[in-house]
Amino acid sequence: MQRKNIIDLSIIELEKFCLELGLKTFKAKQIWNWIYCFGKTNFQEMTNLDKKTRELLNECSFIFRPKINSVHESNDGTIKWLLEMDDKSLIETVFIPQGKRGTICISSQVGCTLNCTFCNTGTQKLVRNLTAYEILGQIFTVIDHLNDWPMSKTNRKVTNLVMMGMGEPLLNYENVKKALKIVMSSNGLCISKRRITMSTSGIVPMIEQCGKDLDVNLAISLHAVDDKLRDELVPINKKYNISTLLQACKKYPSLSNSRRITWEYVMLKDINDRKEDAINLLSLIKGIPSKINLIPFNPWPGTFYETSTTEQIKLFSNIIMKAGYPTPIRTTRGDDILAACGQLKSKTEKRKKFLLSSIH
Repeated sequence: MQRKNIIDLSIIELEKFCLELGLKTFKAKQIWNWIYCFGKTNFQEMTNLDKKTRELLNECSFIFRPKINSVHESNDGTIKWLLEMDDKSLIETVFIPQGKRGTICISSQVGCTLNCTFCNTGTQKLVRNLTAYEILGQIFTVIDHLNDWPMSKTNRKVTNLVMMGMGEPLLNYENVKKALKIVMSSNGLCISKRRITMSTSGIVPMIEQCGKDLDVNLAISLHAVDDKLRDELVPINKKYNISTLLQACKKYPSLSNSRRITWEYVMLKDINDRKEDAINLLSLIKGIPSKINLIPFNPWPGTFYETSTTEQIKLFSNIIMKAGYPTPIRTTRGDDILAACGQLKSKTEKRKKFLLSSIH
């Protein structure tokens, strides 16, 4: 019998698996608790299960963790993992500590299909979607590293999750949804929906569905205030233009002054950082409870874009703030280890080329 990976099974699926093994269904809740509340990967450590059950589980199943290929820690405390999946695919996951807040930046795909020109991940072709258990595995890896179990403890180091790593999460929606349902479960990782942010480049048909299913915070990678420029920076705009995107955002469930949409706007020197751009941005978001997150461009090898000057970013920010919108300027974190926004790119593509050259 092939051993079954039981990470990402819902409690109902885990109960069914227990029945298939001839176990009582209440065992599923015990196993679930050990996995998601205490982070156990060894069945022998599940001390409220009898020895026979532990041995059976070990024979028939396993609890997934990705292989850690490398770990890099920035001078500012940001940590980046290069994680290897079972098929040798590589992805990157980042932990960003900031005071009492600790955020995991999670990847949803190996590579990306959107080809955003300012983003390093966008230069890597899409290899495949990540499974729900591979998404969860990133979170477990970080919590393991930080020794942040059990999840019931106070003063947890991991407080927030953002789907802002490699890939477009709404193009891998079912797997992302399954993983986040477990994350938000009161019997799971118990991270509130208010502390989870879904970032999308604008996959319009899935935005409202995401709000209905998950009701997490929504962040839109906008980066331009007219279709001509956004077509260039974020090519998915050719399919779902700004007007269509704005209409979808206005329908997002639970939208209110306390639940704003975050507009992500990378500041590119002499491209989208003019005073007129700020004024036009205000016109676009009028009537939508909003927060604008200005992101200084983080350079990566081979890019031709430059970061806007500090003075220009502040000028842009002041125009937005005077109109009454929160406009934080994101502090660049982890740029010395290429873990900052827009810098993630795994070595999967390089490895594939190496293997092909070795064969030939």
